[in-house]
Amino acid sequence: MAILVGIAGITGQFGQLLTSKLLDTSQQVEIVEGGAYDRDQVTNFVTGCDIVVCCYLGDDDLMIEGQKILIDACENEKVPRYMASDWCLDYTKLEVGQLFTKDPMKHVKAYLGSKEFVKGVHVFIGAFLETFFSPYFGIYDSGTHTFSHWGEPGVLFETTSYGNAAEFTAQVVLDKEAVGIQRFVGDIKSMDDITLAYERVYGVKATVVVKGSAKQLYDKMWSVRNQPSSQPHEYMAMFYQYYMVNEQTYVGPYLHNLKYPDVRALTIEEFMRRVPLDQLPAVYSNSVTERL
Repeated sequence: MAILVGIAGITGQFGQLLTSKLLDTSQQVEIVEGGAYDRDQVTNFVTGCDIVVCCYLGDDDLMIEGQKILIDACENEKVPRYMASDWCLDYTKLEVGQLFTKDPMKHVKAYLGSKEFVKGVHVFIGAFLETFFSPYFGIYDSGTHTFSHWGEPGVLFETTSYGNAAEFTAQVVLDKEAVGIQRFVGDIKSMDDITLAYERVYGVKATVVVKGSAKQLYDKMWSVRNQPSSQPHEYMAMFYQYYMVNEQTYVGPYLHNLKYPDVRALTIEEFMRRVPLDQLPAVYSNSVTERL
């Protein structure tokens, strides 16, 4: 019997990837799309679904109120499972306001927990590899082949590619018993190990620079944020990196990777072997088909 999967936000990159992986994984999948704020339309969309997956990516209103509308409809229409729009580090270890872009996820998780019928599903994957190598994140300098970070020299980074995250997520969607937090990580490496892999793959010498301690990063990110004229793009990457290198938001050590043996975790080195050197800084903006 086919499983009916409702995907809200299917036109986004992750929604498209997940749809592709689901259709590749099983012939017993039927997918419908929907979303937005019209409660009647949302009700029609979720009715009959075995699971609703939210792939929204937007402002706080969409991420909180938009998801609440979906959750209410799932509760009323007796949809067994609702997968929240997460795919990130473990925000349950954060207090509200610490990494404020994750506050909507905390609110949604609490809201799901208040429902009697529909069960929440939350997929944690660490940092997306594509973002990790992007100029925005400030770790990789393609011009000088330099990897720079804050924190202890041996601090570990949990990363998963978009495609690998979609593969694990597809398995969770198809597993009717999978509820609650699901933890998957493609690779866990120190910056030194990432640099060695980079040198093996691309045949160029790379350098690691430790900018300072986690405490120094904390002081810097708040100094920038507290400037009256500051904009989020000036400090958000620092906030993300701080809550990674202080080890507060690790997805591990207890992962669910082995729960789905048909999916093999993609290492950072394997990921780099798929991406030409000149494309690595911009791989985050590649089309969906290139991530499959």
